[in-house]
Amino acid sequence: MHANPFPYTNDHKRYHTWNYHLRQTFGHKVFKVALDGGFDCPNRDGTVAYGGCTFCSAAGSGDFAGNRADDLVTQFHTIREKMHQKWKDGNYLAYFQAFTNTHAPVEVLREKYETVLGLDGVVGLSIATRPDCLPDEVVDYLAELNERTYLWVELGLQTIHERTAQLINRAHDFHCFVDGVQKLRRHGIRVCVHLINGLPLETYDMMMETAQTVAAMDVQGIKIHSLHLLKGTPMVKQYEKGLVTFLSFDEYVRLVCDQLEVLPPEMVVHRITGDGPIDLLIGPMWSANKWEVLNAIDAELERRNSYQGKRYKQEVAAR
Repeated sequence: MHANPFPYTNDHKRYHTWNYHLRQTFGHKVFKVALDGGFDCPNRDGTVAYGGCTFCSAAGSGDFAGNRADDLVTQFHTIREKMHQKWKDGNYLAYFQAFTNTHAPVEVLREKYETVLGLDGVVGLSIATRPDCLPDEVVDYLAELNERTYLWVELGLQTIHERTAQLINRAHDFHCFVDGVQKLRRHGIRVCVHLINGLPLETYDMMMETAQTVAAMDVQGIKIHSLHLLKGTPMVKQYEKGLVTFLSFDEYVRLVCDQLEVLPPEMVVHRITGDGPIDLLIGPMWSANKWEVLNAIDAELERRNSYQGKRYKQEVAAR
C-alpha cells in the first residue's frame, strides 16, 4: 500500500473530510441535524422567478430534513434520534437545509436560528441559501452569529456556466454568486459551495472548469454530487427531450477524483456524493448506493497514488 501523503486525515482518506474537520475543531463527533425552517425560495415565489431550479424536488432539496408541519424543536428531536441510531454520542449542528434559508426578514431568521441554538448539544449552525438572498441586514446578522457560534453558510452554485444556469432555471448568474461569497467573507464567515456534476449538456471540461474556478476562490468548503433526477421535477421534461444524460458510475468516480486533485488541500470536502429518495429516483440508480460510490473514490485515489490538491499548485502556477 502506498504511503498517504495527505496531511488532513486520520481515517485513511486522501481528501479533507468533513468528519475530520469537525473532530479537529471540536475534539469529538459532531453531526448535522437537517431541518425545514418553513422558508420558500425566491426562484419559486416570483421574487426572482417561478418554477424553481429544474432539478429541485418538491421538498426544496430537503428530502431528508424534518417535517415542516412540525415546529423546529420537534423536528430537531425527531431527526436527532434517527441520527443517534448511527452514532451513539456527539454534538449537533442545526442544518437549515430545505429551500432558501435566508429568504425572510431578519426578525424571522433570528427567531428560528436562536430557537435551535438554544437546544442542548447544539454547537453551531449550517445555513443553506442562494447568493441572491444575502441583503446587507441579513449578512450583518450572520456576522453577529459568526462571532458567537460555529457557522457555515452553504451557497448553491452548481455550475459556473451561464448556458447551463439558464437551462436549469437557476435565476442568478455567476457574478451574483461571486458577490455573495465576497459579502460573507468580509465578515470571516465560512462558505461551502455546492456543485452538481452531470447537468444538462455539460461536458467533462465544463465540469472541471467549475471545480477549478471554485478552487481559486476564497471558499472554505465544497459539496460535490452527481445530478440525480427525481420524479415530479421540471427536469423530467428535459430528460425526455434528451437534454439530460446520466454519468456512469465509473465516469463519476474518475471525475470526482480529477476535481479533488485540483482543489486546495485545506478546503473541507463536506460531500462527494449525494442521493435522493429511492421511491422518487429516476436515475442514475447507482447514486442510491452511497457507500459504494465513496469506496470507489477512495480506491481510485489509492490506485493513482493521488490525493486532494495534488495538482493544485500546478493550477495556481498556470494562472
